[in-house]
Amino acid sequence: MRIVYHPVYLEDYPTASCECPERISRILESVKEYEVTEPERIFEKDLELVHSAAHIQSVKRHNPEAYKVALYSAGGAVKTAEIALNEPAFGLIRPPGHHASTHSAWGFCFFNNMTLSLKMLKEQSLIEKALILDIDLHFGDGTVNILGDELWASILNLRTDDRYEFVEEIERTLNDTEYDIIGVSAGFDTYEKGWGGILTTEDYHIIGNLVKNHCKRRFGLLEGGYYLPDLGKNVKAFLRGLD
Repeated sequence: MRIVYHPVYLEDYPTASCECPERISRILESVKEYEVTEPERIFEKDLELVHSAAHIQSVKRHNPEAYKVALYSAGGAVKTAEIALNEPAFGLIRPPGHHASTHSAWGFCFFNNMTLSLKMLKEQSLIEKALILDIDLHFGDGTVNILGDELWASILNLRTDDRYEFVEEIERTLNDTEYDIIGVSAGFDTYEKGWGGILTTEDYHIIGNLVKNHCKRRFGLLEGGYYLPDLGKNVKAFLRGLD
């Protein structure tokens, strides 16, 4: 298991107060035993695989501080997916991305990290069929808007308030089809003490382990998760299952 991280993720930029740099530092403190790889920033021409030039320039013009960090977040996602071709990996990145569509973004997101990372692998013929497992509390509308019509990409957004049904739906989906790679949009705002009030720390471990048991190529990218006291231990539980 490798962690993809860049110090730029600790920089502050205009966004919601809950999407703070401390999210990253709390997690980083909890995953010290893993090897860390530092990514490069992505280039605008690569972002155009999933975003319009007008959207990219809009982010750049209206929030230049976030734009800089978001380029490294997207680059971190791509690096994470590339590593996952050979070993499990986790992108400890910010800003998150699953609410970013081709022409717009909302919900603390700017560019869609998950769709870009998988699209780049697909463009290089490195994968044929991918599953995006979105365990964030909020529906990943940007991911669906970008890849929902692509036959090679399957997307599961979990839409239940029951922790047992949450895990069972993941297991049913994993048992249904074989995938070349599974990317987890790893939102931890589903946590029982957080906004969602659904999953326990052990549930995150179980979810990671289910993914591990069904696919050799697997990775996660950080999305939401704002209950800081337990964020690090929840991510660590997920990684121990995924590894």
